[in-house]
Amino acid sequence: MSITMDTTLASLVTNKRRVSALKSLGIVTVGDALTYYPFRVTEPVPLRAIREAAPGQQMAFAAVIRDMRVVPMNARRGYRLEATVDDADFARSRRVPGSTARLTFFSYRKSYVDWVSMRLRAGTSVVVSGMPSEYMGQLQFTHPEILTVAPGSAGAGAGLEGYARGAASGNGAFAGSTDPYASVQSAYPPAVAASSGAALKYDADTVREALTRVCRPRPVYHASSRISSEHIHETILGLLWMMGARTSSTPDGQLAGAGSAGIVAPTTDTIAVQNGEENSGTTAESGAEALSQSIPDVLPESVRKAKNLMHRAEAFLAIHDPASTTRFKEAIETLRYEEAFVSQTSLLKARSHAHKSAAHSCPLVTDSLRDQFIASLPFSLTAGQQQVIHDIAADLAHDWPMQRLLQGEVGSGKTVVALAAMLQAVDAGYQAVLVAPTQVLAEQHAETIGRMVEQLKPAIPVTLLTGGMKLAARRKALAAASSGEPGIIVATHAAFSKTFQAPHLALVVIDEQHRFGVEQRESLNAKTDDGTTPHLLVMTATPIPRTAAMTWFGDLDISWLTELPGGRKPIRTVVVNEADAATMCRMFAHIRARVDAGERAYIVCPRIDADDEGNEGGSGVSAAAGSARGRAAASGSSARTAAGGRATRAAADAIGIDDPYETFDENGETVARPPLHAVAEIADRLQKLPQFQGIRFATLTGRDKDDVKTQVMADFAGGETPILVSTTVIEVGVDVKQASCIVIFDADRYGLSQLHQLRGRVGRGGTNSWAFLISRAEPGSPAEQRLEVIHHSLDGAEIAQADLEFRGAGDVLGDAQSGGKSSLKLLRVVKDADMIADARTRAEQLLAADPELADEVQLAGAVLDFTRGNETFLTSS
Repeated sequence: MSITMDTTLASLVTNKRRVSALKSLGIVTVGDALTYYPFRVTEPVPLRAIREAAPGQQMAFAAVIRDMRVVPMNARRGYRLEATVDDADFARSRRVPGSTARLTFFSYRKSYVDWVSMRLRAGTSVVVSGMPSEYMGQLQFTHPEILTVAPGSAGAGAGLEGYARGAASGNGAFAGSTDPYASVQSAYPPAVAASSGAALKYDADTVREALTRVCRPRPVYHASSRISSEHIHETILGLLWMMGARTSSTPDGQLAGAGSAGIVAPTTDTIAVQNGEENSGTTAESGAEALSQSIPDVLPESVRKAKNLMHRAEAFLAIHDPASTTRFKEAIETLRYEEAFVSQTSLLKARSHAHKSAAHSCPLVTDSLRDQFIASLPFSLTAGQQQVIHDIAADLAHDWPMQRLLQGEVGSGKTVVALAAMLQAVDAGYQAVLVAPTQVLAEQHAETIGRMVEQLKPAIPVTLLTGGMKLAARRKALAAASSGEPGIIVATHAAFSKTFQAPHLALVVIDEQHRFGVEQRESLNAKTDDGTTPHLLVMTATPIPRTAAMTWFGDLDISWLTELPGGRKPIRTVVVNEADAATMCRMFAHIRARVDAGERAYIVCPRIDADDEGNEGGSGVSAAAGSARGRAAASGSSARTAAGGRATRAAADAIGIDDPYETFDENGETVARPPLHAVAEIADRLQKLPQFQGIRFATLTGRDKDDVKTQVMADFAGGETPILVSTTVIEVGVDVKQASCIVIFDADRYGLSQLHQLRGRVGRGGTNSWAFLISRAEPGSPAEQRLEVIHHSLDGAEIAQADLEFRGAGDVLGDAQSGGKSSLKLLRVVKDADMIADARTRAEQLLAADPELADEVQLAGAVLDFTRGNETFLTSS
């Protein structure tokens, strides 16, 4: 059976419950499994004789079972199994006296006790790994890891003199070897059968083999209640065996030679081994060839050799079956560079492709509408706004499409810059469309733009198009757009529908672009009737560091607006522990005082309903990823991409947190956290407080209909309902000048960039303003550290940098908000900036010599997969 990275696990894994559990982690294909990277690798376990044991320090040794007994526990239900082991042979090999120890197991299940009893019969050779303790004057190992050794291995100490003496220093190394396990192969999953007719299966053929297995480093994966890290590891090793791996990786970067032991074939109750495959390709040479054929290299050979990197197949093997921690780290670096190279190649190809397209040239004219508009403004443009407007004007004059990202703080004046660009397109006789993510924001844009251009000559038509419009108004708006008359169209997702046509479209402006996918934006290219590609200006208030921008916007020209217009006062940010009742009371009294002064207050909650138990923060709204998800770019692991299954769109609507920051214990299991607060629950509680007697509240969530949202926002802005309890639907573009306070519940569960966005909803009218971050974070926890960053900083770039370091690129750049899946699992856009720059330089050289990657078929496929896999991110390819 030919197995590739696209082969589904359902066709290979016989245990359907395991298939389902893996699917819940996002593992569906062989490729998903091999790229489900461990979040850490254990250190090698030192070899020690029993007499060398130190309580509380992990160790491993070989021994023989001398006696075993099962004792019912009188004080409580269950059984205690005790086995005495003697390490005389093993201790002799280490030149210390032999001794005995007790192995102890507790269980309520008689079946488990019977199974352990069968394995630990007197006379059985075993290898034990565990942490010793002392009980009633005797050394004891409680629930240690036990590997049984098949009879006929000539005793527990045979052939171990050099092995054990080399480990005398405590590192488990072979004598004279720099790599403790370079020439002995791991042999799990266990599948060595006992003599014919016996029901018992032994875990290893020899003591040496068993010691190697328990001592060598082991990868630890993010797991769940449905599947353990060990079973994930077992499955991946079985898949590698099926793909041709018969030997472990060795320090010289090659698959081990013929002298090495091989990976044991998986049992048929784990992997569907095909007839004849148990013995096929068992030589090291053919195994290496088969694995490299199943997992072809993506990096060009010249790049791989220049960087001294592993073959891709070798890297997967070194990650999932590491011979040493050093080897594991080298493999991670190989695949991290691969991600950098593929991403940069993809972005460079996209940039090259865009410059080959045709676009409408929109040169500036004398007494232009743009200049009239700038002269009419009641304030002076900042130096940054002037520079960006100048750069965009030059781009629009070209006959190839502009592709520019405009990044600016909340309130930095991006709308003025975008309007100047749209007026330049209208002046040239074309149409411009501004796409906003919500109806509320689209209506605000249409009203603001209409007010700003009403004095210009000739008059500029401004058309509003939203999905929530009444049929007659919608038809009128669609007719105005399809007429091709020069003007400005402000639209929501309705601009991506088939009914929307703008035959003379020259400029597309995307506001808060992380809310839109590549396919949606590309659909606007088909709106023109002459085959041209519109100029593209994408805007975001989500602060992104320059290293991240280089990674994700390599195909865009990037402009930053760093200055804030005059009159904006800094927002005072206060972190409040929810358990601190006195501070909570003072906060509510302060909000009441601001409301009595004619101001407004937002109360933000992450959930819509209190009974959305299945959609709480621990469910993995992001990632990856996540995402744990992950996701991982900042921590150097892929953990974040695999924290649990991705949420549905309904779940994403129900929870406003862009990344719930799942936490894990040392074994990769998710840690339960308190339920998130809900809009209905908080609104009900606050209205009952004495501080808010006589105050009207309103609620707003993503489930409300568009006309309801519009009315709620109008009542809030007008003061009829001065306190608005909402989800994060207010995060983008909502502009109420009188809003001076915002309270964010469960703030410790949000991303820093999202908190910064939410905080920007207040203080827009020049008044003093406050942001209260309500937290249940433990003192000294990472969550508390995150909040300290936003508590002490109003600098979006600084906050974004910290967010990247805490979370990783995928989550910050929109993975969670759009439900996408990042192709980047290992690359860290902050720490790996030098690697990214190197990859970009080498990718430029490669594309200069081979623009279509005709000689690099695997790389071309990886670039295509990367583009498709990241459509929901802040890319424009």
